[in-house]
Amino acid sequence: MPNTSTRPKRGRRNRRVPREDPARNELVSRSLESAQQCLFNQDYGTAFVHYLLVLNLAPVLKDFASESFRFTLFKWADELDSLGRIQDLFDCYEQALELFPTDEVIINSMGEHLFRMGFRDEAAGHFHKALKLKPDYPEAKENFYRVANWLVERWHFLMLNDRRRNHKYQQAIQKAVEGGCNTVLDIGTGTGILGMCAKKAGAAEVYACELSKTMYELACEVVTANGMNGLIKILHMKSLEMEVPKDIPKRVSLVVTETVDAGLFGEGIIESLIHAWNHLLLPPQSTQDPSRPPSQAGRVIPAGATVFGMAVQCLEIRRHHRLCVSEIGGLATAAAGELHSPVSCSSEDDSTEPYTTERLSRLPGGYTPLTEPFNALDIDFNNVQELEGLCSREVSRVRLPVTGEGLLDALAVWFQLHLDQQSSLSTGPKEDTCWEQAIYPVQTPHNFPLRPGDELIVEISCRDAYLRLCSVAVARDGREFRLDDCLDPDKPRNNPGPSGNPNPSLNAEAELCSALACLGTEQSSGPRDYTMLECAEMALLNNQPYHDSFRRALAKLITNLKDARSVQGPSQGQGLEVMPLTDPPSGPMDPGPDPFYVLDVSEGFSVLSLMAASQGQVKAYSSVEKTQHQAVLRRLARANGVPEEALEFWLNQVEDEQAVLQRPSREKLWSAIILDCVETCGLVRQKLMEKATLARCLLEDGGQIFPERIVLYGMLVESDTLLLESAVQGQEPTLGFNIAPFINQFTVPVHVFLDLSTLQCRHLSDSVELFILDLMNTNANYTNRDVKVQASASGRVTAVPFWYQIHLNEEISLSTFNQDSHWKQAAVVLHQPLAVREGDWVRLAVTLQKSSISISASIEEEAGETGTVDC
Repeated sequence: MPNTSTRPKRGRRNRRVPREDPARNELVSRSLESAQQCLFNQDYGTAFVHYLLVLNLAPVLKDFASESFRFTLFKWADELDSLGRIQDLFDCYEQALELFPTDEVIINSMGEHLFRMGFRDEAAGHFHKALKLKPDYPEAKENFYRVANWLVERWHFLMLNDRRRNHKYQQAIQKAVEGGCNTVLDIGTGTGILGMCAKKAGAAEVYACELSKTMYELACEVVTANGMNGLIKILHMKSLEMEVPKDIPKRVSLVVTETVDAGLFGEGIIESLIHAWNHLLLPPQSTQDPSRPPSQAGRVIPAGATVFGMAVQCLEIRRHHRLCVSEIGGLATAAAGELHSPVSCSSEDDSTEPYTTERLSRLPGGYTPLTEPFNALDIDFNNVQELEGLCSREVSRVRLPVTGEGLLDALAVWFQLHLDQQSSLSTGPKEDTCWEQAIYPVQTPHNFPLRPGDELIVEISCRDAYLRLCSVAVARDGREFRLDDCLDPDKPRNNPGPSGNPNPSLNAEAELCSALACLGTEQSSGPRDYTMLECAEMALLNNQPYHDSFRRALAKLITNLKDARSVQGPSQGQGLEVMPLTDPPSGPMDPGPDPFYVLDVSEGFSVLSLMAASQGQVKAYSSVEKTQHQAVLRRLARANGVPEEALEFWLNQVEDEQAVLQRPSREKLWSAIILDCVETCGLVRQKLMEKATLARCLLEDGGQIFPERIVLYGMLVESDTLLLESAVQGQEPTLGFNIAPFINQFTVPVHVFLDLSTLQCRHLSDSVELFILDLMNTNANYTNRDVKVQASASGRVTAVPFWYQIHLNEEISLSTFNQDSHWKQAAVVLHQPLAVREGDWVRLAVTLQKSSISISASIEEEAGETGTVDC
């Protein structure tokens, strides 16, 4: 029994219930009311400040106000973005994340802003964090997949799967280390594989540097997993910033690197090696002191390179870099002036890139060599004087005998990388290599057919440490004719369309004769006046079926609307006056009839608005933004008799570029809205269905969205190429190193920018309809669909390539999978290949959320009808 005489212990006082603070509550209430009122008045900045105050003073209101707070944040961020107040924008997101640190929507949105501004590493971190918080969040998943293509480019997988390349590098490094090069620096380490090769070969000290934050972190993981943590020092910095002894204790005896691109010098290897020789490497072995041991001399792997080139005819290259048609959708193009891509070696404009890249063996339509391969350049990476003098070399001229007949479209360039005196790697178009070739397109205002017996004169230079090759002239019959001299604009030109016969014709020969008659050996009198368009925009302009389809669809819609107005009378159809139907006027617009309003919100340069304006009685608005591009459309309008007032530029009138879809005026609605639905890479554009939903609300009765419907098609294929480009393959370690599990985290299930017509694959089924997106009927859409497809051959299903049939109306459609298309195709690569036998039924579970597509495949036990739809 307890001692009852013991004095009872004092119990802990009950906590006081916090007193209500009337003033605080009043401030919260008024601020919340003010936030809501500002939101209603679209004063998003003030509303955001009020919400911050409310949620900091009263955190219990977070659940209640979270949706409104998000909306306010996103609207205010868009305004700050448009005003260029970038620091304020990110300050707002930081404040928001202090209140909602685990809000995946806010985290993902901040990542989107970071990505748009070029901070790809930081953006990837935000997308990844959002996915960890909510793994099935479609926007974050789609964003992460998109940014992963930037952070870990597909060639990383191809290189790691290229056993021949890996083995040759390993042999060269092992030979150098065993020969006495015992201190090594790996410049641009990537996954860390070359540095690990050096350590495995016995190097005493190994250092590595990597600029990309993502690849730096990946290399650290790989090195640790392979038991070399602490044995290889990895620095997150450019080699150009490294110093001795600040970053590495002493100069090294060997630099290994593969900082080369298809054009050899494009990743800055010249600057890196000059800096390395001057600051990081031991002096090279001297012929005057051959007794100096290798450990006291510096060297580089690769030791040097030889660059080769070849002139080619290639329709696919031509249509992506210069205008090939004389008419676009009924509009004559002569007045547009010279249009070409921003890829040029011309010294007139430093904003251009000297070359682009292509895998010649996979170009649709192939290519035709017009000359034999020629030696363009030799470079010794172990000669610092040669490296330092490269940019100041005089321009060299080579005369190439023409061996084939065809139009001169480009110079194709590749190289042989000499790892050491015995071993080399080739990036040539006929090699089984992970490399693409560099393409130097010919940017002339006219087509230039070559024939055997001609000599093509090419200038070679290395200005700005870029390899530049420029076709400048043709020698024929003892005369030299410059390619950049323009034809007399008053003389007729014959531009073969992209779908025409690419071989030189009589017309092309006549054009050359006309050109030769008015050309001389003198320099042109002044700089050429031209307008640059992106390569995809040039291909779009050259896509005649695309523009012809839109022209017919627009004409039919306008005709139907005119007929409807004539029947309805002035009391209907926006109160329009009845006007007799006549042919489209060639002069100024008749002020009598109320026009039909057409809005083209296509991305980039588009002539669809001008095509609509040419229909007559149409007020068309273009979303073309660049002043130079607007000038091209105005010139085309004047030359084709389109009244000036019939074409306007919508973004010049819209205050908020984020709100492009709105009424043409307070009283009017649109007769047609043209949406850009499919990206050039082969994916559905982001937020397409949201745009379509808004666009439907802005249409007049009988108005239409173009396109009205998109049908997704696909097929089963077996393609080792897609597997090699998607992930490191096989169970065996790469050169004995465990790399695959780490880099395969960046595997992206959807591959883009594919040319299905040249993709190395076996078709295992016919094409099948996978999905339908109806832009005019919301109720017809769904997010999931099961499709059954029968295998037409036995094999392993590794991927499902897909493309689109774009229906402008019930009768007119166009495909993104044909020879004239400016679109590429895409493919979903299956996580695990699926073995099928001929006659098997394969069930495809297709999901399309936002613009992100996913497909899973399984064998059906019994044959069934074509897919079921889960709405």
